[in-house]
Amino acid sequence: MMVRPLSLDLRTRVAAALNDGMTVRAAAERFGISAATAVRIGQLDRSGKGLMPAKIGGYVQPILRGAAADAVRQRLQIKPDWTVRALSAELKAAGIDVSHDTVWRFLRAEGKTFKKNTGGKRAGQAEGGPVPDAVEDPSAST
Repeated sequence: MMVRPLSLDLRTRVAAALNDGMTVRAAAERFGISAATAVRIGQLDRSGKGLMPAKIGGYVQPILRGAAADAVRQRLQIKPDWTVRALSAELKAAGIDVSHDTVWRFLRAEGKTFKKNTGGKRAGQAEGGPVPDAVEDPSAST
């Protein structure tokens, strides 16, 4: 069974009963709702925020759309070897506030992949020394 919000009609009737001086528990019993729900409806009514129900649903991860997506595509055409963090910093400098995770999800959705280097070899050492091979080639004769 799916959860759904109380109707706006029921919410307004509960709020009207509470405004007329009915106690929270009496209003809850009269309208067949919990006392906590009656309290929340009364609080919403007194705060002036309206009685419309809030959105029910899960969190949607942000994704780049429109001008922001076009800006990423343009930057990748100019310079295809961006790191995700450098690209997100570049976008922030241009006034597009975006996290590196959002940029990463966008790039994956676009089918872009990032490889450390060609040939599947290890990346260079941090100090700038020579690049060691991970494993010696077993087919090479000595």
